[in-house]
Amino acid sequence: MKNIFKYNKIFYISFICVIVDQIIKMIIDNSMNLFQSICIIKNFFYITYAKNLGAAWSILYGERIILIIISIILIYLFYKYLIKDKNLSNKDNVFFGLLLGGVLGNLIDRVFRGFVIDYLDFKIFGYDYPVFNLSDILIVISVILIAYKVVRGDKSENRS
Repeated sequence: MKNIFKYNKIFYISFICVIVDQIIKMIIDNSMNLFQSICIIKNFFYITYAKNLGAAWSILYGERIILIIISIILIYLFYKYLIKDKNLSNKDNVFFGLLLGGVLGNLIDRVFRGFVIDYLDFKIFGYDYPVFNLSDILIVISVILIAYKVVRGDKSENRS
């Protein structure tokens, strides 16, 4: 029975991330028109409804099937090489849960909508940064945290 629930911390974290991500995207999709923008902090932060047919910075624009396949392969590799049969720390569970939640959030969009809903729009020092979403934040933050842990060689936390 213990093996069935071995990865439940990662999956709980991922599940919460996906639910929050999809609720926000549903609210944006149901309450805003495409390209509509709401100013939150003038000349800095806006909520802007955008449909992304690619990945970050519209890489692989229009290649929905390729992006779906890449996401599925990444999830498989993530499981096989990073978490399967590993004794993961609490930090690992959080980091991997955020990563999986982010990848799944955007994968769900690609599969069921045909595009990813983006809505966070920042203008920083005159640069209009590409619009992104919560899943993108989860992916970036988790990759940074995992990379930091790998570089630092963190082995001090108790394993759970």
